[in-house]
Amino acid sequence: MRQPDPAPDLVPRLLILRHAPLARPGLAGRRDVDADCGDRAALDWAAGAVRGAGTVWASPARRCRQTCAALGLTPEYHPALWEQDFGAWEEPGASIPDLGPLPPDALAAHRPPGGESFSDMCARVQPRLDQARGTVAIVAHAGTARAALAMVVGPAALSFSIAPLSLTILARHAGGWAIETVNRVAP
Repeated sequence: MRQPDPAPDLVPRLLILRHAPLARPGLAGRRDVDADCGDRAALDWAAGAVRGAGTVWASPARRCRQTCAALGLTPEYHPALWEQDFGAWEEPGASIPDLGPLPPDALAAHRPPGGESFSDMCARVQPRLDQARGTVAIVAHAGTARAALAMVVGPAALSFSIAPLSLTILARHAGGWAIETVNRVAP
């Protein structure tokens, strides 16, 4: 006989908040760049959205550290939560090539020159996420949120848009992770 799911407020959750917008737009990946933490209304909304989490984790990237400081959070930093390494695509003046109509599995397996594939990133991020107990707020990257979504939908997670200071929530149930919301932003 299947046990009923716990009450919604007792269900373990991942509250994944993407860092504030980049101070200079572009593909950051593993480059350690600044965030623009000037939108106080959006930051206040984000702080409220993750309030009540028992634990706070973050990527050690400067943009995530700056976002945490602007939110008044003191997280545990975990290198596994870094953004995908886009290798040569992150170099100044580089552009992301058009890869054509790749199916999700092939796109997830594609490795930029000198970088890591989305599948590589998932193999790095997902074990850390599986260690979460209770409700954990995570300040990280779009790729980190997509790696979490991939625990439910696989490589199709690459199709999700993840805006700066957006919230993605996953809940752990007896059968595994479930998606509650994706890309929720301040009203």
